[in-house]
Amino acid sequence: MANVGKAVKLGVFTLAIMNVTAVVSLRGLPAEAVYGLSSAFYYLFAAIVFLIPTSLVAAELAAMFQDKQGGVFRWVGEAYGKKWGFLAIWVQWIESTIWYPTVLTFGAVSIAFIGMNDAHDMTLASNKMYTLVVVLIIYWLATFISLKGLSWVGKVAKVGGIVGTILPAALLIILGVVYLSMGGHSNMDFHGDFFPDFSKFDNLVLASSIFLFYAGMEMGGIHVKDVENPSKNYPKAVFIGALITVIIFVLGTFSLGIIIPEKDINLTQSLLVGFDNYFKFIHASWLSPIIAVALAFGVLAGVLTWVAGPSKGIFTVGKAGYLPPFFQKTNKIGVQKNILLIQGLAVTFLSLLFVVMPSVQSFYQILSQLTVILYLVMYLLMFSGAIALRYRMKKANRPFRIGKHGNGLMWFIGGLGFCGSLLAFILSFIPPSQISVGSNTVWFAVLIIGAIVVVVAPFIIYASKKASWVDPNSEFEPFHWEEAKVQAPAAGTTAQTANTNSANATKNTTSTTNTPT
Repeated sequence: MANVGKAVKLGVFTLAIMNVTAVVSLRGLPAEAVYGLSSAFYYLFAAIVFLIPTSLVAAELAAMFQDKQGGVFRWVGEAYGKKWGFLAIWVQWIESTIWYPTVLTFGAVSIAFIGMNDAHDMTLASNKMYTLVVVLIIYWLATFISLKGLSWVGKVAKVGGIVGTILPAALLIILGVVYLSMGGHSNMDFHGDFFPDFSKFDNLVLASSIFLFYAGMEMGGIHVKDVENPSKNYPKAVFIGALITVIIFVLGTFSLGIIIPEKDINLTQSLLVGFDNYFKFIHASWLSPIIAVALAFGVLAGVLTWVAGPSKGIFTVGKAGYLPPFFQKTNKIGVQKNILLIQGLAVTFLSLLFVVMPSVQSFYQILSQLTVILYLVMYLLMFSGAIALRYRMKKANRPFRIGKHGNGLMWFIGGLGFCGSLLAFILSFIPPSQISVGSNTVWFAVLIIGAIVVVVAPFIIYASKKASWVDPNSEFEPFHWEEAKVQAPAAGTTAQTANTNSANATKNTTSTTNTPT
């Protein structure tokens, strides 16, 4: 009976695999395959300056505030104040909203390849109206399901992660090895340069999107307390998970580069085309529709999980008085219906950009870049905020701490993540030379105006907030600096009240005009 009620601890490898499952997605592999051998450099570079710092910094912050609501809103708000915390969670929510059309575009392409006629499948996948209709149908179906409750989605997401991501990734790598071992011609030059040509500035632009490949590792920080001896084992899990993730991305990208010539790589179609070509080589073309269904299922399962996820965070913060009552409305089972509907309208509007963009591929790329830009705003605040909290909350309990003593290691890890994020943020505004994005004017207009509008909006909302916006049922705990302000006047008020009572007893007066407030 001694073990009854004892919390189950996660093993190092278990947590590592959980991190891999949460981060790895195959839809972005074609974007890096155009770089050939040097794509490995980009993956390793982004892992060192972004993936690992994100995991470690998020672990420290999550452990610090494990008993308080808010996530990134709490982390940044504790460091810089409420409005900056609101900006952080706002861009996290908006970023996920913009992400839906891009991931669903990949899902629509996967569904198009369920047929057995390659030429017809590729034509359908390139059709803007087909993609638009499929994206909207799937997204609104996911929203409708979210409004009905998602108690079963956890299981669907797990199955979707395995069937739609892990198994296809393993299969793609195995097919690449089999293809080469059977004498297949490689379209990738393995004698090329590992390091990219840094004299060509635009070579780095498309690679900046690789940072989004690794985005989401901050979610793994919530498990830091579920690991035995976290100060030792959590970093192990991070490095093992990062290594597995990099291996999957590098070998998966190589597998596509081997079977598809660089000039023929398409951001939305090449993953499916790569599988088709491999299956033809081994005379198993009947597997193409199966892998297309698996990839589509993985996308749909992921979207079902995410539709209600980030919106729940902004909803919780909104109830604390940061959003008007309209956005705090729920249905009878407690789901944030109005936020989901507004989110759906935004996804619909973004999807209609198909009309002005020259192709599905250019639409996919520009929304992917805008997603990266907004997400990186949140990461810049998170990395710098973690360093700031080392000084603002010196005595706070840190169950997991980067560096046993001093702040040097935090400065290095947090600074590395900040600088990497800043570099990717700047590069994301520049049109990639490898991809046709149509008019550069449209490209810059969408990215610059879109980023400005999204970043400015939360400050306007914050400046307009009213006391009546606070939900009386909200249990959002005050920030540490708010608690300090409350405690200090309270102590002063108690002492002053005692002195006033003494004076009143002496003077025997009933005047209250000078009573402290």
